[in-house]
Amino acid sequence: MKLRQASWFGLAIALALGAGCGPKEEGGTSESGGGGGGGDKKFTIAMIPKGTTHEFWKSVEAGARDAEKELGNVEVIWKGPLKEDNKDEQVKVVEDFTGQGVDGIALAPLDDTALRIPAENAKKAGVPVLIFDSDLKDVDVVSFVATDNKKGGFMAGEHLAKLIGGKGKVVLLRYQEGSASTTFREEGFLEAMKANPGIELLSDNRYAGATVESALAESENLLSRFKNPDGSPGVDAIFCPNESSTAGMLRALQDGGWAGKVKFVGFDASAKLIEALEAGQLHGLILQNPRRMGYLAVKTMVESLQGKTPEKRIDTGATLVTKENMKEPDVAKLLEIP
Repeated sequence: MKLRQASWFGLAIALALGAGCGPKEEGGTSESGGGGGGGDKKFTIAMIPKGTTHEFWKSVEAGARDAEKELGNVEVIWKGPLKEDNKDEQVKVVEDFTGQGVDGIALAPLDDTALRIPAENAKKAGVPVLIFDSDLKDVDVVSFVATDNKKGGFMAGEHLAKLIGGKGKVVLLRYQEGSASTTFREEGFLEAMKANPGIELLSDNRYAGATVESALAESENLLSRFKNPDGSPGVDAIFCPNESSTAGMLRALQDGGWAGKVKFVGFDASAKLIEALEAGQLHGLILQNPRRMGYLAVKTMVESLQGKTPEKRIDTGATLVTKENMKEPDVAKLLEIP
């Protein structure tokens, strides 16, 4: 009788221990039997854009959600500053996600230097960092998923030079100091200008700032500065390197009655910029593939977390869009706004 009681007691202990030895949650993640396959770990990835208002970032998020849905073993948390001039807020977001112990961070740094230490600290804390859209100086990251921005700027410059026959007066309105992606676009554009000795660069040292409103104000100042005595534009062509600077300059040209009279090439797309392209007020847009960028950022981070070694640089492509080719299927797809 005593022996039988001991056997039942041992069995009860074994069952209790077995119940407590299930899958262990780590770093706020759980086990998932979703699209990633039964028993695969479900990863939590924080995606931190430069801002959340531009159409570009909405397209990046849409691509990230595409990957989230397709893979099934990842949760994407999308959070960033409202406007693209709040470095302190972006630093805080990185630090908060590091403290939470997410599985990985995908970051589009507002400043190529200011975000270096937060990214390094995340890595030291065991949170790998992938950079997308805009480069970061001197940090070893999982991968850099972005447009070849210098090539995109050069494409814009080549197109603009053709529009004015390789000669004329040109203005470059820069975006914002410290933004690596737009700095490379500006450098590529200036290289294309140097290849055309007949082009006179009137201005290349003014910055639009982070919003359409600040870009509008700076654009108005530039245009008034180069106005001819009879009120006509003293500028033959203009380049702007991102969505907000392009939108601000467009409004200034429209308000001044110069839209369509000055050759104008911009970067990225929004509904208003697409309308202006169709109306002949914009003569070219260099389009990235933000949806592909968001998709590949998530997919590449998940592959790394699964022990694979991704490429260090992944080019997501750039396309010159004009009124003539904007209806072509592949181009029209890039112009779709989520």
